Amino acid sequence: MRVLLSTYGSRGDVEPLVALAVQLQRRGAEVRMCAPPDEEFVDLLAREGVPHVPFLKPWRSWERPPTSEERHQRVTDFITAQYDTVAEAAAGCDVVVATAMSQFVAPSVAEARGIPYHYVLFCPDVVDGLDGRGFNELFKEPIDAHRASIGLPPVSDVTEFMFTTRPLLAADPVLGPWHGTSSLDVVQTGAWMLEDDRPLPADLLAFLDAGEEPVYVGFGSMRTVGEESVRVTVEAIRTHGRRVVIGRGWAGLDVIDGRDDCFVIGEVNHQRLFGRVCAVVHHGGAGTTTTAYQAGASQVVVPQAGDQTYWAGRVAELGAGVAHDGAAPTVESLTAALGAALAPEVRARAIALAAEARVDGAAVAAELLLSGEA
Repeated sequence: MRVLLSTYGSRGDVEPLVALAVQLQRRGAEVRMCAPPDEEFVDLLAREGVPHVPFLKPWRSWERPPTSEERHQRVTDFITAQYDTVAEAAAGCDVVVATAMSQFVAPSVAEARGIPYHYVLFCPDVVDGLDGRGFNELFKEPIDAHRASIGLPPVSDVTEFMFTTRPLLAADPVLGPWHGTSSLDVVQTGAWMLEDDRPLPADLLAFLDAGEEPVYVGFGSMRTVGEESVRVTVEAIRTHGRRVVIGRGWAGLDVIDGRDDCFVIGEVNHQRLFGRVCAVVHHGGAGTTTTAYQAGASQVVVPQAGDQTYWAGRVAELGAGVAHDGAAPTVESLTAALGAALAPEVRARAIALAAEARVDGAAVAAELLLSGEA
């Protein structure tokens, strides 16, 4: 079977699809993957041996989320940035699997090619519209305009067009359970986690070994955080007598002073790192939340946008950490949140949940796709 995977988003949208690609390849499928040309994605796909069909426009080139007034134009821009690449890559393929912003073009590509299309959800809380508005109101106009330009009829239901009636939900069934409240027949596979056996860098290991478990802080692809966020977080962590590991992320975070209780990292194996820290302070992306969950680390989630509020709520509901109220913490608010997350009973709960976490979601999905049961 020849499978085209397509995603247009951040690391949390790309890496799970790479995990699926690896599992499909192990089972003899021929896989190619459309993904943004950002350097870290190029490196990731090359490292895992997944053929990369790059889009022309990097994901980082989208400076900020659109306002409600800008959404139609942004969707038009997404379609323009993707369609030709996906359509050409789909030649000779037997199935298209898409996620993230590829939801606007992959269904039309599959329809034009006469091949099946599957969509992947990473969060169960994204199928009912945005800001109280339905998907037909939000996206139908630009989708139909593009479909008319390629000789396809308008869509009647944008939700079904983007997600299909039977999407795959790539989320841990305890951390992100399907709520069953929509008309979709969702198939939950478990989270798609890419196996990562890379060792941690020697200097990071030396820092970890030099004292008590530190607290990790990082905000992934969020570029709205900056020096003030780092200062607040480091001060709050120091209040608890803990050292700090700072993930640079896309905001390029760095230390706030010259003290040796902070260590800054770039791209490292989070699966291993999170097993060596006492807590993870982060933005609540699906990938970071799941990695910390599977590592048994207590979490403080400071949601910045999108589905991050959902993941913050789930961490808190499960007793594995704390959801911070608001995107801009103060030293006082984060000190209190971290104190709660470091409580022995929270750490014990996080460890207990990790022992039951599903780690085979990508393998399950690969079997479903290749057997035709998806």
